Amino acid sequence: MRYELAPWRETENWIDPFQTVEKMREGMSRMFDLAFPSFSGRTTGLLEGMWSPAVDLYDTKDQIIVKADLPGMKKEDIEVSIHENTLILKGEKKNEMEKKEEDYVRTERFYGSFHRSFTLPSPVDVSQVKASYKNGVLEVLLPKKEEAKPKQINVNVE
Repeated sequence: MRYELAPWRETENWIDPFQTVEKMREGMSRMFDLAFPSFSGRTTGLLEGMWSPAVDLYDTKDQIIVKADLPGMKKEDIEVSIHENTLILKGEKKNEMEKKEEDYVRTERFYGSFHRSFTLPSPVDVSQVKASYKNGVLEVLLPKKEEAKPKQINVNVE
């Protein structure tokens, strides 16, 4: 009796093994990009909470300005701190809905805690930092230290 390892069958739906491996590699890359955002160039990921506020950071001559969109939050639920040369924004947006018997048709607003950290482009004077919260926007003004400010040097021409 003769046995074959893999009996020959003609098939119309041939599966390309290289295409399958490529799809698996793409899926693994997406998973690692979400879990470890610093490797993918992103600043937020799975380890940083359910949601992450949008932030703008401006570097001017005298100060660094940070604006974060935090709609619907209370001032008490926002924490701003500086550790060495890193600005840290933390907070928690609480769900104010107490009714459990309603059926949601669609929910797009995020609730929960967030944590954002930014390496500052130049040293700041921590004693002069000011933060304000108005109309759902957190604004942090970070004055630069004197040695970090650009200096204008006059050149004498002879």
